Amino acid sequence: MNKKYISIFSILTFVGLFSFSCNKQKKNISKPNVLFISIDDLRPSLGVYGDSIAITPNIDEFAMDGIIFTDSYCQAAVCAPSRASLMTGIRPDSIRVWHLGDKFRDLNPDIVTMPQYFSKYGYYTVNIGKIFHNYMPDSVSWDEPDLRPARYLKKEWLKRDGETFYISKEVNASQAIKRDSLLKIRPVRYADGWNTGPAWEAADVHDTMYYDGAQIKLAKETLSRIAKMNQPFYMGLGFFRPHLPFAVPKKYWDLYDPNEIPLAKNKEIPKGAPLYSMNSMYELRHYDGFSHIGHPTSSYRMKEDKIRKLRHGYYASVSYVDTLLGELFAHLMKLGIYENTIIVIWGDHGWKLGEHNSWGKMTNYNIDLKVPVIVRYPNQKNRRIQTDGMIELVDLFPSICELAGIDIPDYAQGTSFVPLIENPKLHWKEAAFSQFHRRPKVSADGKRYMGYSMNTKKYHFIAWYEWDSDTSTKGKFKSYELYDKEFDEFETQNIAKREDISDLITKLSNQLSEGWKKALPKSIMEY
Repeated sequence: MNKKYISIFSILTFVGLFSFSCNKQKKNISKPNVLFISIDDLRPSLGVYGDSIAITPNIDEFAMDGIIFTDSYCQAAVCAPSRASLMTGIRPDSIRVWHLGDKFRDLNPDIVTMPQYFSKYGYYTVNIGKIFHNYMPDSVSWDEPDLRPARYLKKEWLKRDGETFYISKEVNASQAIKRDSLLKIRPVRYADGWNTGPAWEAADVHDTMYYDGAQIKLAKETLSRIAKMNQPFYMGLGFFRPHLPFAVPKKYWDLYDPNEIPLAKNKEIPKGAPLYSMNSMYELRHYDGFSHIGHPTSSYRMKEDKIRKLRHGYYASVSYVDTLLGELFAHLMKLGIYENTIIVIWGDHGWKLGEHNSWGKMTNYNIDLKVPVIVRYPNQKNRRIQTDGMIELVDLFPSICELAGIDIPDYAQGTSFVPLIENPKLHWKEAAFSQFHRRPKVSADGKRYMGYSMNTKKYHFIAWYEWDSDTSTKGKFKSYELYDKEFDEFETQNIAKREDISDLITKLSNQLSEGWKKALPKSIMEY
């Protein structure tokens, strides 16, 4: 080789190594990146949470490198309130977001969301997919808001949800016709009128042909770009599956034998529960072949073949997301940023798969309230661990702040669970608090209610009140629900009216009234 070229090669090699060394040092002393991963409608149906049916090797492997929270709860079992609370660190009654139509930014123009807050500390913020509710992307929260795969940037699709896309040309044509008809009746609609079609699809296509797969391709490209920046990043990445419709590549359906997927263990609404405790299943009713289904409190019972198909589709959708996450984690490692990134996987609420004679979320029952939360962060001392310390999704904001080494906002209504990571057996919260606003059009008796839920380690206690929508205040007390979690894990019997536990009811009622501040870990209260 010519000495001149050897010399130039040596200089370039030295410069490259010097640059790598400087970059590496810079990354070591800088704040960690944050990858905040939402999985829509994901209940703890994962292998690492003890579900023997779920095929989720990538999430399971990731969890073994971090910490698993086995007793975590959302603040409201429906997308918009849950996500608004989580992303602002404020509980539903304070942020005043109680159902899908409530827009937190309209109600609270000056509120600071998690990515906005991280931006103040030098983070570059990017949003791909569903972090806030569907296409309420809240553009002011991000440096790069609402990034979408190129083929979904058509003008007529900009208000359309990522969950509404199918492969079938026939279905696409039918959706367009139905949408035109619906918009003529009422021009402003959920999902811009696109949420019609079959409840499932299993096209034999590449992963990227469905929306979530296309998102992962975009996420990888975006990570490759922002990893080169001289500042840490905060990426919110929101998967649409396993939200309805269960439309994912055929190979994920083929992972399961539907006859081996067990049916729900608690197929009826709880004995002694008030009728207004249940959702109406209007979400599933939008899909082909389900417009006739009755209210869960009625005599309606779904046929077993449909039950198996829906359960099959849910599990297939979870496995699809799991594979995409495995691909994403591999890309982070390839870029050399996996070790310097706080990664959080969370579900926004649970989802009924036939439990309580119902499908979907929108109740105060724990099948809808319990969610998976898995965290891995740089220099984590304790790995391959789990804790049954009780946490809430509202705790994520302050917790990620502490993990990133930035100040926790003084207005946060959650509690950093970092001490619980450092000591998984630490005595933690006394209770977790949730609520649900039952509106007249979906209530079994056509009236409006607010149900306040409190989970302790032994009991699940719920208090229902009439609700005044004009003043947004609770009115007349209606009823209690009480479930003994030790003896009635699946919430089959409301025991609130038992005469021998009146003292317990009084105690729990007082504890619920005292609220979340009184339930904080004693060490924090003393501090």
